[in-house]
Amino acid sequence: MRDEGAVLALCDIVRETAFSLHTYLRHGHLEKVYEAGMTHRLRRLGLEVERQRILSVFDEDGTGLGEYHADLLVDNRLIVELKACNALGPEHIAQVLGYLRAARMRDGLLINFGSPKLQVRKLIL
Repeated sequence: MRDEGAVLALCDIVRETAFSLHTYLRHGHLEKVYEAGMTHRLRRLGLEVERQRILSVFDEDGTGLGEYHADLLVDNRLIVELKACNALGPEHIAQVLGYLRAARMRDGLLINFGSPKLQVRKLIL
């Protein structure tokens, strides 16, 4: 049984960390800079963070079809996808949902550092 409260608390920590990083760096950097910053700050808080986690996609008969690289996997239970674009679009949401399906996970965050105002979307599969 999953502890929903723990996942929500983890999401809060990641959102607060993203807000703090965005306040410091502002928009205008490459995605990899925000990825490194989030990794550093979350690890400093004692969280386990894996960058560029490989997620394999399989056909129904088990044949490998390809791989995704999720930006961050936090505490082995939250996929965090980072963007540095003008605005989030439906294609970004579809990307995270694809990651969640491939990883057989339920919870994801989509964070955009590329606009003057930080954008965060919580996604549940």
